[in-house]
Amino acid sequence: MDQILGNISLLFEFPIVNLKIVVDGLMIGALFALAAYGLALVWGVMNVKNLAQGDFVIAGGYVAWYLAKLGVPPLLGVPAAFILMWGLGWVIYKTVISRVIERDLFTSLLATFGLAIMMAQIMNLLFGSDTQSIQLQYDTLYFFDGFVDVPIAKLLGVTMAAALAAGVIYFMKTSRMGQAIRATAQDARAARVLGIDTEKVYSFTFSLNAAICGAAGAIIVMVWVIQPFYGITYSIRSFVIVTAAGLGNLPGVIAAGLGIGAAEQYGAHIFGIGYQQAIAVLLLLLVLVYRLIQQRRLRQSLK
Repeated sequence: MDQILGNISLLFEFPIVNLKIVVDGLMIGALFALAAYGLALVWGVMNVKNLAQGDFVIAGGYVAWYLAKLGVPPLLGVPAAFILMWGLGWVIYKTVISRVIERDLFTSLLATFGLAIMMAQIMNLLFGSDTQSIQLQYDTLYFFDGFVDVPIAKLLGVTMAAALAAGVIYFMKTSRMGQAIRATAQDARAARVLGIDTEKVYSFTFSLNAAICGAAGAIIVMVWVIQPFYGITYSIRSFVIVTAAGLGNLPGVIAAGLGIGAAEQYGAHIFGIGYQQAIAVLLLLLVLVYRLIQQRRLRQSLK
């Protein structure tokens, strides 16, 4: 307890520490938001709660890591992971997801949970259980007399994540497929009546989600570490972000992603690095309780 109180008092005695924590949190939160946006697409368009979301992220990280071992420049691993994970997403949709779209919630959860376990075990067999990362030879920027450090590798990762998010947003707003995706999300039956091939929309959406996660994983392996069984942590974070922001609320997804990133960094500072991921679980429980209270108030107001 004394250690926790000492860590809290440090935040007030040296306010610059707060800036460092927030900067680190915003950097990792940007990648959380990127993965969560893919989940929001699948959830909103197909009504599938993908419990394998984080495993797609880790798989993309392994694609970039393995290509780097073969001599491919690390930055090229991001588009490579995007393309390869798109293909994997399409295969998984055709073999698994397409069979559970019209089923009940429990069936889709069970199918994606099994998919998550299978993907984790396959990655463990292929790459081993050790943590892996790509060491980028970039310098670190220092501010405020060295109290705040910003690794250029992380800054580059955030920039790539922002560029990818902007590209996806532009695609969704301007392309015919993006319009079809939004129409299907609003009312799939009406979209079919208007001549939209919803099956094509579903396969495209799930493939796009896998590709976004793959790119996020390729960025993560360059600035942090990956391991076959780390997928669950990114799945939980994605669910927290989407549940807090709501479906179709892109600004909310970004804000929630940045917020959870900062919250985890504060939790790691106060309670220790071992409790960092526990913060995400706690936030998920708080968000679910808050949503439940909201629904009860709404029902009471309608009576």
